[in-house]
Amino acid sequence: MDARDDALTVEQAAESFAAEVAYWREVRGLAKRELARRMGFDPSYVSHVELGRHKPTEDFARRAEEALNAGKAIWKRWLEYETARAPVAPTAVAPAPRRSEQPYATGSAIVVEHDAARLDYDGRLYRLTMRRLLRNTGSEPITRYLIRISVDRNPGEPEQSNAHYREHPLTWDELSLTATCRGEAMRWQAKHDRDAFKEVWLLFENEQGRFPLYPGESVWIEYAYSVGEEKWGRWFQRAVRLPTEHLVVELAFPVELDPVVWGTETSMTAEAAPLRTAPVQREEGGVRVFAWSTSAPALHARYRLEWRFRASPEHEADNGEFR
Repeated sequence: MDARDDALTVEQAAESFAAEVAYWREVRGLAKRELARRMGFDPSYVSHVELGRHKPTEDFARRAEEALNAGKAIWKRWLEYETARAPVAPTAVAPAPRRSEQPYATGSAIVVEHDAARLDYDGRLYRLTMRRLLRNTGSEPITRYLIRISVDRNPGEPEQSNAHYREHPLTWDELSLTATCRGEAMRWQAKHDRDAFKEVWLLFENEQGRFPLYPGESVWIEYAYSVGEEKWGRWFQRAVRLPTEHLVVELAFPVELDPVVWGTETSMTAEAAPLRTAPVQREEGGVRVFAWSTSAPALHARYRLEWRFRASPEHEADNGEFR
C-alpha cells in the first residue's frame, strides 16, 4: 500500500470517529458546548473534531466515551483510527473502557445494496417499515444485524426532551417490533434499552433454525415498528452508517391533512443544505405519498425529511427522529 492509500485510509477512519461522536452526542441530547463542559474541553475543540478539522486523540476518545456512555462505540472508532495510522506495526494502546463488544464477527463486512424506508401515519400512529438488501462482502458468516431507534421531540432543548421521555419512555410493547428474512421470522435481542433510544440485534435465526448470511450472499431483511404521535414528531432522518448503493424514503400521510414535505442533507464536510432533488408526490387511496431517493450516498451523510399538516394545526407536534 502506498502513502497515498495510507492517507486515504487514515482520513476515512478519522471521519468515522467524528461521525460516531456526533451521533452519540445527538442521542444523548447534548449541545456541543455541554459535551465540551463535561469533557473538560473548549467548545470549539469539540466542534472542530466533529467537522474533521482536528484529528482524534486518545484522551479525547476516552473522555467522549465516558461522557456519552456510548457502549464502547467511540472507543472502537479510536482503535480503528490508531490501526489506520500504523497499518504495519500499530502502537500498543491501553485497554479499552468496559463493555467491550464488536458489532460483527471479525472478517465480516456488510454492504447495503438497497435501503427502502416507508413511514405510514394514520392520524394517530406512525408505523415505519424498513427493507434492506444486505450483501456479505467479508470472509465470515454474519449472524446478526444492528438497528437503532431513537426519538427526540425537542432538538436543541435536551432538558425538556429528556424530561418528556423520562415521564413517557418508549416501551417494547408499543413498538411491536417485527423482523423477517427469507420469509422467516427473525429473533431479536435488545442491546441498549433507554427511555428515548434503543439498539437491537436482529438475529438470523428463530426457534426453527438458523439462516446466516454467508460470504458472497445477498438477502432481503424487513423490520417494522410503531410509535404514537405523542412520541414521534415531524421529521424522519436517515444516517448512512454502512456502505449503501441506493437509498429510498417514502412518507405516507392522509390526504385530508393536506401534508407538505421538505428536506435537508448534511455531510461530514458541509452544514445542512436543501436536498438536491425534491420529493415526488402521488396519491393512492386517500393517502398522499412523498418519495425521495438517492444513489451512492456518502458514508456518514444524513438526510432529513420534515413535514407539516396544513389542514390540521392541532396535529403539529415537536420533532422526533428514528433510524
